[in-house]
Amino acid sequence: MDALPLYALKFDPILKDKVWGGTKLKTHFGKQTDLPNVGESWELSGVPGNISVVNNGPLVGRDLNSLLKEYPHEILGKRLYQMHGPVFPLLFKFIDAALDLSVQVHPADEYAQKHHDSFGKSEMWYIMQADDDADLIVDFKEKVSKEHYEQALADKALGDLLNFHKVKAGDSYFIEPGTIHAICGGVMVAEIQQTSDITYRVYDWDRPGTDGKMRELHRQQALDVLNFEAPNDQYLNYDKAVNSSNSVCESPYFDTRFLPLNEEKRHDLSDTDSFVVYMCVSGQATIELDGVYTALIKGQTAMVPAAATEIVIKTDGVELLEVRVP
Repeated sequence: MDALPLYALKFDPILKDKVWGGTKLKTHFGKQTDLPNVGESWELSGVPGNISVVNNGPLVGRDLNSLLKEYPHEILGKRLYQMHGPVFPLLFKFIDAALDLSVQVHPADEYAQKHHDSFGKSEMWYIMQADDDADLIVDFKEKVSKEHYEQALADKALGDLLNFHKVKAGDSYFIEPGTIHAICGGVMVAEIQQTSDITYRVYDWDRPGTDGKMRELHRQQALDVLNFEAPNDQYLNYDKAVNSSNSVCESPYFDTRFLPLNEEKRHDLSDTDSFVVYMCVSGQATIELDGVYTALIKGQTAMVPAAATEIVIKTDGVELLEVRVP
């Protein structure tokens, strides 16, 4: 077996037409597609049926799963391979909500494993752009009983129970499994989550999907997993010190840092037994690894394999989300 060529890998985005999607992924990020309402760009995915394909360097044309089978330790790190086998544990997306997404909830690992043979879905959002007065829905306003919740659903008054947050670029949230939530119209986010495509829709605004039919709701599954207790503050406060690695979100599934750089940064990765993913949320940079240069502009994503011990980020101005598995 040949050695893994060491460089920062980029992947073809997997674009999703959504009834709530818009055009910003095309106009802001230059995503090429004929889809009319692009809601999601899956930047790096190991979800079955949606496997990312490399689009740069010596490994161009190779899909993520084939690389994980051939180079599991080099890409994932030995620890992650021992935990999960050759399975990529995270999913990275950019999302453009022109309209409100469905009000929804995700299961935790135990429920998802039992009912779907899947990881659960913990996720975080980084707000890349928000129109004036744009909202997110995160959690209930206060502790609520199942009976009160079900009555509000029946009365089409669920919105009265929900916690709406006004948002701006740079705001971040961690969405725990069991948290009722929705991205509302006018918001673009970078989303980092466990590798899972399990969503239980609670309410979909009484609108049809892209096929003209009403989308399926999952109210019983939602009841099984919803957290009705007093809400947690899932807003993430973090520093934004320039030319520093600022911790944004530390969870059991991913460690996300914010890197605002205006000069070259030599980055030691020798103590990281994990792949490292960079989502460019502003500006542009070049990642040098083993003499290979990978350009990264706003709205693009790159993965540095776990075998890398050092990279150099060259830039005059960039903001990156740096993600690894702790």
